[in-house]
Amino acid sequence: MKFKRIILIVCDSMGIGHAADAKKYDDEGANTLAHICDACQGLNVKNMENMGLGKLGEFTGIQKTENQQAYAMKLNEASNGKDTMTGHWEMMGLKTIDPFITFTETGFPEEFIKIFEEKTGRKCVGNIACSGTEILDMYGEHQIRTGDWIVYTSADSVFQIAANEDIIPLEELYQACEIAREIAMDDRWKVGRVIARPYIGKEKGKFIRTSHRHDYALAPFDRTVLDELKDNHFDVIAVGKISDIFVHQGITEAIHTENNHDGMVKTIDLLKKDIYGVIFTNLVDFDAVYGHRRNALGYGQAIEEFDGQLTELLENLQENDLLMITADHGNDPTYKGTDHTREQVPLLIYAKSFSKGCTLADGNTFGIIGATISENFNIPYHGIGGSVLDQLK
Repeated sequence: MKFKRIILIVCDSMGIGHAADAKKYDDEGANTLAHICDACQGLNVKNMENMGLGKLGEFTGIQKTENQQAYAMKLNEASNGKDTMTGHWEMMGLKTIDPFITFTETGFPEEFIKIFEEKTGRKCVGNIACSGTEILDMYGEHQIRTGDWIVYTSADSVFQIAANEDIIPLEELYQACEIAREIAMDDRWKVGRVIARPYIGKEKGKFIRTSHRHDYALAPFDRTVLDELKDNHFDVIAVGKISDIFVHQGITEAIHTENNHDGMVKTIDLLKKDIYGVIFTNLVDFDAVYGHRRNALGYGQAIEEFDGQLTELLENLQENDLLMITADHGNDPTYKGTDHTREQVPLLIYAKSFSKGCTLADGNTFGIIGATISENFNIPYHGIGGSVLDQLK
């Protein structure tokens, strides 16, 4: 074993250029980071710049440093899909062959909605593909008057249920999501995630989603690196929505976060504890708050804030810690629609013990991450991709 702890941070949706197969997904020309840099007239991200991020593309304001302090590479996704679950599962070794079912064009079938209404005792409104903020403006006041569920989907494989916390108790919303998850185990409607979307507010234009979101995902279809780590008595600490993505499988501790900033604060706090294994953090605001809402300037500010917090994180790294920074897909806020984009993602690998870094050859799967973690902790690996541990010096 080379490192006692590996800290894996996923900047949710921070793609760095369309993938080789982007045409299949109608995503040619997408480049989340480059287009954000252009919109912001450059970004100040000195920590990631020093790690070699600028070597992975043409990003306004991010220099191609000559004194690279980390290993940097582009990763291509092998799975069929461009969503949260396929991306994260592939990081831990699983290749998804059959993409998750979606109801983007039609909404959920009448039979599904009828069963859901009967089992929950409330009617539904919405049932369209829509952004989370727009759907609240459309139906939030209606829900206050009637108590009806607001249900909607997107280009992702999701069934989302929005409920005003002052009208429908959180416990009832969560129970409804469990009911929907059970119904959606039918192969006709088997979506990747059912998501609770609680919010507050009293009138159109003033509805605000809260941090009480909860995801009810399908379980991974096979064992992952996380299962092997846990079974071999290593710590697997999930920060943010990681535990939801893996349905708590292979997780030894789950930590809820309020937002990106809170996720980084809690990750940094964990570095001050005696942990032997993996800290796995997802920073969802990049995707949910800025990418889907097509807010390039906000996304850029969030990237700069993250890079600023990296300063404290790096100060708290120990000599036998390894830091990995990556993404799970793209979500170009300047691109058409509000969907994820099929993109390459960055992988930045840093340790205080490195004499110097360099840019590695492009990887053909996110599974390189899981393979590297597995080799470091000397646990079995049956997933896709090979380790780059021997290239880290």
